[in-house]
Amino acid sequence: MRIIAGSLKGRRLKPPTWEGLRPTSDKLRETLFNVLAGRVQDARVVDGFAGTGAIGIEAISRGAKYVSFIEKDARATELIAANLAACGVADGFAVITAPFGKGAAVLRRHPSFEPFDIVLLDPPYQQDARAQNTEGLLKDASALVGENGLVVLEHARKRDTPVAAGPLRRTRVLASGDSALSFYTRLATAD
Repeated sequence: MRIIAGSLKGRRLKPPTWEGLRPTSDKLRETLFNVLAGRVQDARVVDGFAGTGAIGIEAISRGAKYVSFIEKDARATELIAANLAACGVADGFAVITAPFGKGAAVLRRHPSFEPFDIVLLDPPYQQDARAQNTEGLLKDASALVGENGLVVLEHARKRDTPVAAGPLRRTRVLASGDSALSFYTRLATAD
């Protein structure tokens, strides 16, 4: 695993040393950031189900102003911290050890909460669709993004994703190998 572009281009990230963590491939990460190219600079980003932190660190490398990493596995949050340190990233981020919904609630309750521009979600593919509750994940994510904010859900290519969830509307789906990225935009709220 390596950082693909930006100020940290070429930096290698430490992989997990245990089973069960599936980092996003370099190819899919490159596809994602090619689509996000104009939106990442100075953006506030959430890396949900952060794993190794590769997606959030890629966002930092490409100019994101701030990244919140949310990951429930304490081993993974230690790995994220190690990868950030190895890349020389000392500020402009937070690492939250919690399941995504609880981590999102922590962010929303913070006294200085500002809406995020982009929320990137990479939940485990192998989980049963009913147990994962994709609509619930998207609704939690929608509470983090501002008007016209973007939520991107990585998922198995064969898995259907909702067309809408709360104020989010799916605007694009990109497939790459066995994976896919569903892009959702938060609609403007009526006054």
